[in-house]
Amino acid sequence: MSDRKYRHSGYQDEERREPRQESQRPGDRGPRERPEGPRGRGLGAPTVTVFRCRICGTRQRLEGTVALDAVCASCGNDLHTCSNCIHFDTSRPKECRKPVPERVTNKSRRNACELMTPNTVQEFASDRPSPAAGGEAAGSPSRAAFDALFNRKK
Repeated sequence: MSDRKYRHSGYQDEERREPRQESQRPGDRGPRERPEGPRGRGLGAPTVTVFRCRICGTRQRLEGTVALDAVCASCGNDLHTCSNCIHFDTSRPKECRKPVPERVTNKSRRNACELMTPNTVQEFASDRPSPAAGGEAAGSPSRAAFDALFNRKK
């Protein structure tokens, strides 16, 4: 009879096992070298601060503050609203993080709040120009390879 309580492999086998040597495994090449600089998206990637309309999401031009009579060029909605403000929070009293004298009832309509600060976000900046700005044109090699792959005709 064995002195072990359980007979399955792995139970109290520490004294019989050989210590594993990490450097002698087949195919071990050591740590990989990482390229320097930003690698696409993530830490170190170039970003740009933008202000977008809450209704349609169109990027807006922002020079400091939003004018009281500013409207979105795409959808025509007002931009000087509570819903476009950084202090807008539906879980707070009067739906604002700042102390306001009275609650604004319609948060998507223009108001004269002095505390309005545009809600800006950080987005990834593009290293290459957009197609409309002369980036990948219809005659580029990558576009031709894509068309050839799917047998698309111009």
